Amino acid sequence: MCRLLGIVTASPYEFGLVLREAPRSMAILSREHRDGWGLATHPGDGGAWTVHRSIETADDDPAFAEQARRARGRVLIAHVRQKTVGPLSLANTHPFHRGDWVFAHNGTVEDVGWLARNTAPSRLAEREGVTDSELFFAYLLTRLDEGGSGALDEVITHAVRTATARAGFGTLDFLLSNGRGLWVGRFGRPLHLLERSPIEPFLSEDEVAVPVAHRHCVAVASEPLTDEAWTLVPAGVLLRLDVALSPAWRTVSPPVGSHRQVRS
Repeated sequence: MCRLLGIVTASPYEFGLVLREAPRSMAILSREHRDGWGLATHPGDGGAWTVHRSIETADDDPAFAEQARRARGRVLIAHVRQKTVGPLSLANTHPFHRGDWVFAHNGTVEDVGWLARNTAPSRLAEREGVTDSELFFAYLLTRLDEGGSGALDEVITHAVRTATARAGFGTLDFLLSNGRGLWVGRFGRPLHLLERSPIEPFLSEDEVAVPVAHRHCVAVASEPLTDEAWTLVPAGVLLRLDVALSPAWRTVSPPVGSHRQVRS
């Protein structure tokens, strides 16, 4: 399987710490998930995504070290791959990027025939690779296209619930972002959440240089990257991490049959 990392921060941040320097950084995790890496960053202010991908093992790849050092913004989606569907190729490497949206997945979707039948031909034609992950992204984009100006939480929830309710659908942990929000779904392996609040005010002319301990951020990862008290995300939950001056997270859809939200 793969490893996911998503972060939203209060102000622009250099992500090298979590990508290469943390006790269980993405570079370290790539030693067991060797089939490529991808980084997507967004400034969170109406700008555009910057996406870098490679088929090399992150910890062995000088390009990863360089891009990790340069990675900055208010939104990060990072992925290290252990391939299950589709060969080792750049086209099959996460995260996938279409317009305003970026998507990364951990798990295996089995019901690909149903997904294809419920995905617009134009979105199917956009795919560059052959993974179940990119197909699910195309399905989500189809639902978002059809949703028009509808509430994104509702459109995404309905799309995900409809798919995952099918018998034998498969496993689906995912990160989906348009740079303004980061949607997180756990329908498979564990995901862990960390909200870090500033320990004290910190003033600096260079806000990117503010130490991580002084920053307000919310992170979600396949496994805790640090020795802090990460919280296990309940199975069957959809979350949204808000990109704001005070980043927040909320449950947009609790487990089926449960009316209890992790946080409102």
